[in-house]
Amino acid sequence: MIEGDLVISADFGTSGVKVGVVDSSLTILARVTAAYPLNLAPGGIAEQNPTDWWEALAQALHALHQELPELKSRAAALVFSSQLLGLVCCAEDGTPLRPCLTWLDKRAAPLGKKLVGGFPEIHGYNAPRLARWLRIANGAPAKNGMDPTAKMLWFMQQEPDIYAKTRWMVDVKDWLVHRATGTMTTCPESANLTWVMDTRLGREGWSETLCALTGINQSKLAPITQADTVVGPLTPQAATDLGLRANVQVLAGTSDAMASTLGSGEVADGALHVSVATSAWIAGFFPNRRLSVAHSYATVTSGLNFRPLLIASQENAGSALDWVAAITGGGEHPYADIGTPQPDDPLFLPWLAGERVPVDNDRLRGTFHGLSLHHDAAALRRAAIEGVALNLRWAMSKVAREKGAQTSGTLSITGGLAANPAFAQTLSDALGRNVRVCAARHAGMLGTATLAAPLMGWADSVTGAAARLKSRSSATYTPDPERSDALTHRAHSLDKIRRHTIRSYT
Repeated sequence: MIEGDLVISADFGTSGVKVGVVDSSLTILARVTAAYPLNLAPGGIAEQNPTDWWEALAQALHALHQELPELKSRAAALVFSSQLLGLVCCAEDGTPLRPCLTWLDKRAAPLGKKLVGGFPEIHGYNAPRLARWLRIANGAPAKNGMDPTAKMLWFMQQEPDIYAKTRWMVDVKDWLVHRATGTMTTCPESANLTWVMDTRLGREGWSETLCALTGINQSKLAPITQADTVVGPLTPQAATDLGLRANVQVLAGTSDAMASTLGSGEVADGALHVSVATSAWIAGFFPNRRLSVAHSYATVTSGLNFRPLLIASQENAGSALDWVAAITGGGEHPYADIGTPQPDDPLFLPWLAGERVPVDNDRLRGTFHGLSLHHDAAALRRAAIEGVALNLRWAMSKVAREKGAQTSGTLSITGGLAANPAFAQTLSDALGRNVRVCAARHAGMLGTATLAAPLMGWADSVTGAAARLKSRSSATYTPDPERSDALTHRAHSLDKIRRHTIRSYT
């Protein structure tokens, strides 16, 4: 019997956690963001301390208790979503043995290339091994070392003492659920992206064949659990940390990609949405597995009855805009007044941390092309916004070829960058489509909350609850025909620059 009428939804991103209290109408009654550090260092290092995530959650809950004094008596469920592709090495009791290698960590890139490469090759992959991966997992480890596969191998080779003490190798959300309940699980999306999971219909689970192929120890991998499964109540210690009752039910939770999809309300097959935050991705559910080896995207097996979820990720979006703002002295609102686009504005490739879709190459680096003495800070910021939008157009041109993909009508966008009017309008102009801004910064939080809707009696299904969110918009944008034509011309120029730039890094 569920006691309480509210759900606490926590969406863990790269720089902080967004925690909201959600009611039966899927309205956020109160929300708080708590930050945590990201350690970036030369050599591709990008680490976080798992305890920082938990302490940020506790800090956010403390603030929410002040805003909603009745929260402790009314909270019935706690649901997490998080960034993907992290790797936490834990002891038997869940204690982290070292900082987490986050999705941004690329130090394992040489191991990633070695794992997948070798004669005879196709697109940098050994053909026989690639065929096995594609048949079983519907994909293969990325060459850039960002997937957990290469990170696990890195631990085996570079930190063997840590690896020997490791009982569990899990993703970010998995560790959080364990900290809350004492039970270790993993979601299908995280499992799929280790590339040792069998994703074939009716065979979903860890693959002995792929574990043997990669050398990954299956016994160190957590049980794969559906997103809306109740894992258990809070442990007494977790309840004390968070100021909640111990009978609050904790669900298995999901990835940020699926949370964003649910939060966008785009739950029909082929309905795509775009999430733009630190990074960016195009995502949507499909009725069966999809894969593009040439353009480095695929469906992953989601935590909703293993339903295929296409994810086409790009490494740089808000991170690139933040960088440009920092080097141009943009102040508190650097993109609020950037002037009118000019025909000779520079062109920008936002590959500041490599790229993944539609070209998987961690060595790619960004550039401004066509700079002149008269270009000022505003011109660079205009170019940055345009460059991120046209980079997404480039990826969308590949994904849109998938059978059943919806390529017309209004496109839903989520994520912090979606709240930037200049960017949202530029994306509408670049794609030639109406753009609907969903809950922007809070779509992931709302999507995460829908996982608890059946448990709470708010809806018959998770997707039924999520579909209700499609009617909510914070803003809509219509493409300007003249600007769309100009961006199409500039996109053609960028196509030529991309080809030459990519060739220089191969």
